[in-house]
Amino acid sequence: MAGKKVALACSECGARNYMVAKKPDRAVRLEMMKYCKFCDRHTMHRETV
Repeated sequence: MAGKKVALACSECGARNYMVAKKPDRAVRLEMMKYCKFCDRHTMHRETV
């Protein structure tokens, strides 16, 4: 059974570059440094709804 997935969006340009599994016990939105191919550098990516 597949779980729900949410996107990680770049905080600089807003592009949704990565998909991660949603965890129901996570109270705050996930934030991590990831590479954005549109900005061509590592930027903060935040979990979207």
